[in-house]
Amino acid sequence: MLGAIAGDTIGSVFEWNNVKTKNFPLFSTDTCFTDDTVLTVALAEAILTGTDYDRVMRAYYYRYPQAGYGGSFHDWALSDAPAPYSSWGNGAAMRISPAAYAYDTLDEVLLWSEHFTAVTHNHPEGIKGGQATAAAIFIARKEGSKSDIRHFIEDRFGYNLSRTVDEIRATYDFDESCQGTVPEALTCLLAASDFEDAIRNAISIGGDSDTLACITGSVAEPLFGGVPESIAEVVLGKLDPHLRGVTTDFIAKYVR
Repeated sequence: MLGAIAGDTIGSVFEWNNVKTKNFPLFSTDTCFTDDTVLTVALAEAILTGTDYDRVMRAYYYRYPQAGYGGSFHDWALSDAPAPYSSWGNGAAMRISPAAYAYDTLDEVLLWSEHFTAVTHNHPEGIKGGQATAAAIFIARKEGSKSDIRHFIEDRFGYNLSRTVDEIRATYDFDESCQGTVPEALTCLLAASDFEDAIRNAISIGGDSDTLACITGSVAEPLFGGVPESIAEVVLGKLDPHLRGVTTDFIAKYVR
């Protein structure tokens, strides 16, 4: 979960100012959390408290109204009778990481990730993106290898993970879909040597940088043995007391 928040936070300054290089500063004065973090922490709180995710998401929307939500999510959160809106957007995958820690089997993770995703993103591609991300995190949690992740994701979800980061970077542009974000994020992960390298890979391809790095970071955390302390300390310092408190509570109960 902290890996997702780190990726979002580091990527926040590059979403509308893409860099096609791995040589960039991890943090600046403008670095901040975005809706990716807000909705990730909202899911963590929903799991911790046993509260319906839709209720918690709407409460967080009102608490953090300027976090950078998409237009459809704005409409959903403001609706008197919110209903799933058949989205295939990458918001399905950016917020799902807590589900991969709260359950003990892959089948449970797949079931609950579909449940949490379908609150808004009930399009098949949205469900697929959320499930694929959660599954990759879970496999890494259980000490699965990069090869284990690659084979399961390709076989179960049909994503193409055979490209190189350089090949993606050459032509990649802004893409808010799950199908145009999750395979790229996982490719950046599989090509990495450590957590920081995974984040740098994700941001270097351009596009929706904070969400790409959020998804990549969510899997990189368990795959590479956690978020480096030097990064974690800065990232937690960028959160307000409420987000930090829920994050540390969730980590204490489910991650450590």
